Amino acid sequence: MTGLPSTSSYRASISYGWVGRVAHQAGLIVMGATHPRISGAKGLDNGTLILLGAGSAFWPVLKASPEWQGPNPVDRWSARVIGQMAQDLGADAYFPFGGPPYTPFIDWALKSGRTFSSPVGALVHDTVGMMISYRGALHFAKELEIPIATGPSLCVTCDAPCTRTCPVGALNTHSFYDVEACHGHLSTAQGQTCMTGGCLARLACPLSAGAGRDPEQSAHHMKAFHPS
Repeated sequence: MTGLPSTSSYRASISYGWVGRVAHQAGLIVMGATHPRISGAKGLDNGTLILLGAGSAFWPVLKASPEWQGPNPVDRWSARVIGQMAQDLGADAYFPFGGPPYTPFIDWALKSGRTFSSPVGALVHDTVGMMISYRGALHFAKELEIPIATGPSLCVTCDAPCTRTCPVGALNTHSFYDVEACHGHLSTAQGQTCMTGGCLARLACPLSAGAGRDPEQSAHHMKAFHPS
């Protein structure tokens, strides 16, 4: 996929920036990184963990892939592409699907310093807001130099439109997520706005615009979450 040689000398030169370029070439973005030895990321105790996710280039790449014609295209594409990246770059691949048991991606995301818990409980990322879609992670045995991301939550200075946008209050500051209320709304005529364009509360996050999310992609995820 990447056209990169899998040699020990090549792998010795791997850097955070290089991984980012390979990810971009594949249709992904780097959504964070951490040194488990320092951050205490669950399940790992050394090396470098780099989290990969869907950016604006992801959807057209997925639709042009062979996985698009079969079931579970997002997960199957992620497994193939990130699995190949791991092989090429000399890393171990991890995925947020395929369990139980499930890989602790929420913990890893929070330990990266670029993702925080929003007022409604959902994760919010510093560049894609609440339109988060982690597709996998690469773990390198070596501690690569990574950007320091230790700033405060971006929600601190936000007036939290996510807390008042859901038509039925399914995402809220009390129970965080009322799944039953959400599914009930999606089954109504009024809920079709969410079904075709994505969760209104998540879209209300000012940072979500940074995801460049195609409404068709949101509709695909919503259908998987709430099949008719």
